[in-house]
This record gives sequence, structure tokens and C-alpha cells, in this order.
Amino acid sequence: MNQSRILVVDDEPQIQRFLKPSLTAAGYEVVEAGTGAEALKAVATQAPDLVILDLGLPDMDGKEVIASLRGWSDIPIVILSARDRESEKIAALDLGADDYVEKPFGIGELTARIRTALRHRGRRDAIPTVMEIDGLTIDPVKRLVSRAAETVHLTPKEYDLLLLLARHAGRVVTHRTLLTSVWGPAHGDDLHYLRVFIGQLRQKIERDPTEPRIVRTEPGVGYRMTEQE
Repeated sequence: MNQSRILVVDDEPQIQRFLKPSLTAAGYEVVEAGTGAEALKAVATQAPDLVILDLGLPDMDGKEVIASLRGWSDIPIVILSARDRESEKIAALDLGADDYVEKPFGIGELTARIRTALRHRGRRDAIPTVMEIDGLTIDPVKRLVSRAAETVHLTPKEYDLLLLLARHAGRVVTHRTLLTSVWGPAHGDDLHYLRVFIGQLRQKIERDPTEPRIVRTEPGVGYRMTEQE
């Protein structure tokens, strides 16, 4: 049993009726909330380990819930919503959500996203130890990247970009987050600039840059680094 407590925030009774037994069968304890206000209270009083959050709540937008929670909590948040516009995904992720799953969804995909998000609890900003991903070794302490004992030579910006993705391995990092973190707020909209650097980085770290396995594209949203093996 996982013993992790999950707060499901959704005002659709059928979603709650489906998720509670499914997540319970997967070994999780489930707490339910139907409004944003109930969600905020539940996080404060019932100490869940993760929140599954719908964006379309009756009393407030789910993005307001994210913004409020991020003011005082680093609890993992997985968005589960029928809103499929890229702008909604980007806004939710930029506000601090860990992942985004669209309705309709498969329970297998959702539980996989939950496991990934839970692994990051308590180490959001920690520098990772040596990482091994598809034969690539990243050593943040020595600032070295290598493959088969051969050093991979990266520019400072390429390294900063790789390390930021590595710190959030398994999670989507939006274009804006990457741009503002690596190049500064003035470059938040320089999407073409980011694509060029991602292309250069893939040429150096991927076995086959045309079929990237380390840095994967989340179309219209950002990039996700594969978790270490």
C-alpha cells in the first residue's frame, strides 16, 4: 500500500465516483472536495500528499486554487480538466502545477503521473545527485556531462538548460519557465530562441537527435526530461 493521501477536487459526482475506488484500489487514501474553498481547507486541515485538481470549479477557477496553494505549500498538484487549450495548460503549469491530464483520461496514465509527482515532493529545488538517463551522465556537483566516459561539451547556457530540466525530470517545464529561468524575464516570449537551444542541446546529448529520448517535447507547452533509469 502506498499510504499516500490524495485530495480529489472536482464538482462532477461521476468523476468522484470513478476516482475514489480506482485510487483506493491503487493503494491511496482519498479525500474529496467539490469547491475551491473546500480544497484549500482540506489541504490545510487534512494534510494530503497530492492534489488532483479540476480547473472548472463552481466557486473559483482552479488556477486561483493553484496560486493560493503556492503561496504557502509545495504540495504536488496534478491538473485533471476538460479544458484542452494550450493556454490553460501553460497558465496552470506556470502557476506551479506539476502536471496536466486531459479529460477523458485513462486511470493508468493518471496514476503514473501521480507517482511521478509524489517522487518530487520535498525535493523541488534540490540539486540532484549524479543522474543516468539513456546512457547520459549528469553530475551537477562537478558540472560535468558525459556519455560512455566521454565528456559532452556544453556551453554555459546549454548546461543551465539541461540542469533545469534535470531538476524537474518527469515533469513538464513550460517554455516561459525555461526562458525566464535561464535567460531572464526579458526573454519570456522568445520561443524561437529556446527551440534553437533545445535543438543544439539534443545534437550533443541524444543518441539520435531526430528521435529524442532524453528531452521530450510537450507540443505547445514546453519540454519534459525523462526520469533517470
